[in-house]
Amino acid sequence: MAAPVEALRILLLEDDAALREDILLPGLAEYGFAVAGVATAAALYESLRTQSPDIVVLDVGLPDADGFSVAQAVRALLPNIGIIMLTGHGATSEQVRGLSQGADAYLVKPAQIELLAATVHSLARRLRGVAVAPATQAQKWQFDAGDWCLIAPAGHTIPLTKTEHRVMARLASTLGQLVTREQLVAVVADDVHDFDPHRIESLIHRLRRKVLAHCGEPLPLKAIHGKGYVLEDGKRT
Repeated sequence: MAAPVEALRILLLEDDAALREDILLPGLAEYGFAVAGVATAAALYESLRTQSPDIVVLDVGLPDADGFSVAQAVRALLPNIGIIMLTGHGATSEQVRGLSQGADAYLVKPAQIELLAATVHSLARRLRGVAVAPATQAQKWQFDAGDWCLIAPAGHTIPLTKTEHRVMARLASTLGQLVTREQLVAVVADDVHDFDPHRIESLIHRLRRKVLAHCGEPLPLKAIHGKGYVLEDGKRT
């Protein structure tokens, strides 16, 4: 299992206050990112004077600037930073323009938080130069505690929510050993006495389905009837 790393730092530029404060910021935080938000290009430039984010997520339509020009300026100022553009326009020409003017990725609104989180992880791995091992080599599932994601043997990244992260951290801490349902309840519940233990089964079911949908491979998680779960090594040979 991979060693923890510092949380990815994201600076979000979105002028729609409701979208920024009620959806994007808390949504990204739920996936473990250290995220801050601003409403204007001027505020973005001011923040970049004192902050060093790993990735900037910016809206194309801004009240004080053109998003494409902002992407160009940020790229010139910080050549190694990651840039993800958000726009309400899905035209191919707009996407090509965004990518050619400095963006690393281009998502059409309304962008699902899970898709945005996955894009952030994928971009971060490219920026860090993390290569996927050749398919001919023995590979394992990886749980990246610091980046809040699972990495499948083929290299697919599955972003984890706060609750999913807690469950995977507990399972991965005793790899190959039984983790009881009660132990999983203890890591996800604020009050274990008010928590329905059957919610663990639902959470595990959703996590398995999510992993399979993302990468086409089942998570090597074995259910022990009436007891709990065992996260297996999951080595591919």
